[in-house]
Amino acid sequence: MSLAEAWRSELIAVGLFALLLISVGLGAGQLLPVIWAGLTLYFGWHLYQLVRFSRWLVKPKRHPRPHPFGIWSAVMRRVDDLSGRGQKRKRKLNRLLSGFLESTGALPDATLVLNDEGKLDWWNSVAAEFFGLERKRDKGAVIDDLIADPIFLSYLHGGNYARPLQMPAPVNANISLEVRVAPYGKGKRLLQARDITRLHQLEIVRRDFVANVSHEIRTPLTVVHGYVETMQESDEAFLGPWKQILNQMHVQTVRMQRIVDDLLLLSRLETRASNEGQGVVGIYPILRGILEAARQLSGDDGHRISLDADDRLRLVGNGHELESAFTNLVFNAVRYTPAGGEIQIRWWLSGNGPCFSVADSGIGIAPEHIPRLTERFYRVDVGRSRESGGTGLGLAIVKHVLTRHDGQLLVESEPGKGSVFTCRFPHERVAT
Repeated sequence: MSLAEAWRSELIAVGLFALLLISVGLGAGQLLPVIWAGLTLYFGWHLYQLVRFSRWLVKPKRHPRPHPFGIWSAVMRRVDDLSGRGQKRKRKLNRLLSGFLESTGALPDATLVLNDEGKLDWWNSVAAEFFGLERKRDKGAVIDDLIADPIFLSYLHGGNYARPLQMPAPVNANISLEVRVAPYGKGKRLLQARDITRLHQLEIVRRDFVANVSHEIRTPLTVVHGYVETMQESDEAFLGPWKQILNQMHVQTVRMQRIVDDLLLLSRLETRASNEGQGVVGIYPILRGILEAARQLSGDDGHRISLDADDRLRLVGNGHELESAFTNLVFNAVRYTPAGGEIQIRWWLSGNGPCFSVADSGIGIAPEHIPRLTERFYRVDVGRSRESGGTGLGLAIVKHVLTRHDGQLLVESEPGKGSVFTCRFPHERVAT
């Protein structure tokens, strides 16, 4: 029986009960007292049922159910039906949760769930191993009290999760972790940590190999370069037929020296502490020197090179590194801009922070090349790059320098219409 049918039956029963009360009242000559007594009995019964129902809802195992009589029979059937559906949903959710926990626990990555107060709600077995967590002790604990690494806490509370954080595992400094944070819900965060120890070790081996090879190549290359220059400057007649070959050797040894110098610079940028050699840097004098060097590099090509710089805007950083990055960008503009082209160098304070930009009217870059520009030895036009003396490492150096100065490189370019390379630094880098 549906609730609508039960209510119709209840109303019919109430109507019959009312007719009975009226008949008895009229027969006894006490109509109002009989009706009053009947209504009191009727509502008293339902009040009694409501008390039983409310107590049963709170503690169904300790208190009896309401009597299944009249409308209450339909109500209790409806409650039982809803309860059955609820139990089915609960069992289904439990199966889903068990499957989620089982699959998450099988992941090779550490996974932690933080609530809106920064407390630990859940973590898998790998997270317990990496971070030294115990279920009974650390459940509901604030993450700040469990992981005291200041770099990690700064990353966690900074809110900028676009880049992952690399850090040593709190329980074992020999394990390198890559940590990512994904906000979800209302203030909740999912934290994942991946073991990158092997990748880190391979990177160290690669870095050391490049640095050592570069150092080893430098000495014999210097010797070869010196001998070539000596033979070029010699007036010996027997060297006459070899002049063209010697000139080619000289060009290639100079190019090799540039590559070795850039590789060594990259190695230093990767191995030195990010705050090493940093102080207040006057950018304007550096740009004046770069401007003169760019005009010399342009030579007979006659590029129109201009500088618009705020001479009062200074930056906290490493002057030599910044000069190297800015020089690479300006020299690239000279190399890839046709003769007579225009190059604009700017240094100003924007709403997003201090900015350095180089705009040129050069050949431009196709969109598919832009994401890979900062890769080592990546060249858009290999032949042109070699002819212009490029090493393929300039933008990689720029990227490393900006990373060490909390900056970012923005590239706008269109083939045939030139390019704009912008280095943007945070406001915190402005020297007051």
